[in-house]
Amino acid sequence: MTSADTHSKIHRAIDAVWRIESPRLIASLARMLRNIDAAEELAQDALVIALEQWPLTGVPDNPGAWLMTTARRRAIDQLRRSKLIQSKHEQLGHELEQQQAWRDADLEAALDASLDDGIGDDLLRLMFVACHPVLSEEARIALTLRLLGGLSTDEIARAFLVPEATIAQRIVRAKRTLAQAQAPFEVPRGAEFDARLASVLKVIYLVFNEGYLATAGDDWMRPGLCEDALRLGRVLVGMVPREPEARGLVALMELQASRFDARTEPSGQPILLLDQDRGRWDRLLIGRGLTALERAETLCQRLGIGRGSYVLQAAIAACHARAAVAADTDWSRIATLYDELSELSGSPVVELNRALAWSMAAGPAAGLALADALVDEPALQGYHLLPTVRGDLLAKLGRIDEARIEFERAAGQTRNERERDLLLARAAACADGAIPG
Repeated sequence: MTSADTHSKIHRAIDAVWRIESPRLIASLARMLRNIDAAEELAQDALVIALEQWPLTGVPDNPGAWLMTTARRRAIDQLRRSKLIQSKHEQLGHELEQQQAWRDADLEAALDASLDDGIGDDLLRLMFVACHPVLSEEARIALTLRLLGGLSTDEIARAFLVPEATIAQRIVRAKRTLAQAQAPFEVPRGAEFDARLASVLKVIYLVFNEGYLATAGDDWMRPGLCEDALRLGRVLVGMVPREPEARGLVALMELQASRFDARTEPSGQPILLLDQDRGRWDRLLIGRGLTALERAETLCQRLGIGRGSYVLQAAIAACHARAAVAADTDWSRIATLYDELSELSGSPVVELNRALAWSMAAGPAAGLALADALVDEPALQGYHLLPTVRGDLLAKLGRIDEARIEFERAAGQTRNERERDLLLARAAACADGAIPG
């Protein structure tokens, strides 16, 4: 391998490490510094040092720990230089057994111990901070996805179905607003905790979705994001065990994650749901998901409330999980659940999924009528799954030429290379006069 190849390989490794570790890094630094911009800047500094040193020394055995140590040392230096150490000493002195000057060797451990609010999870802490009520819901979610989901502004924009510039402005304004409000970097309690919970749930949901079907790039999935979302969801359930929607979201993620091994060929090519080998679905995750769903629905009954969005989506996923083969799927129940979900959410994306469900329950003509009603929906303009669904239904109705146009349109709109290849292959099948699978 040439030096250029080695250099390129190391840079790819750094990119991968950064994608995984940056949320944890920023969260930890923000807890220390109480400043999001400073935390991001120091995290970036650690990345620059890695880019300079690792091509010479090699990638460390634990690159995440290396980045964390480097960034935290610089954070401590910054605190010392800015003379914030004394103020922190005064704030925390009553919690220390001995009143003495901070020793360099003890500084980091003392900060960690004193800033711990009992939650023990920096990512979750920063997520609640980013969901502060001084921010709009859109700003809360965009900021948290950027800081903790590891998503680019482009990826967040596609998740929201809005222009990238809009998301960039939201993030800048959100950080400025938090700084001006001097928002405390802690998990809120009581009523304020409840008020922020819906935004936190939505963030976890969107992070998982981005991992389940990557917006852009060469990979069909980004399992690391799904793992982060699942971990945060499980922690959250432990914090609010009587919240049905938290359990419903975890149930949904467990059931969706159970399909990971069956969703791609060894080559990385995607396998659609109805074509998957269900023997490869993870039965342990399915069991966990069904149990979480049962507990969520039981909570709804005990509390005398209707099922929320995440509980309903988990119930839909459970219908797939309970079917040993695709032909056994209870599409009528799924379509009915989508009716309930659509009435609750009013989301055009849910309406599109509802169209697909009714196509399976009542035939492609019924589904196409529902999908056609969404063609002029502003939020779905440029959303590749609308022409994908229409192409699929047109093909099933034998309208092959129209289906080809829709698949080509969808291929031009997606940013995921694997998905584009799949859509182009379906368009090519239509051009050959065949009904694509």
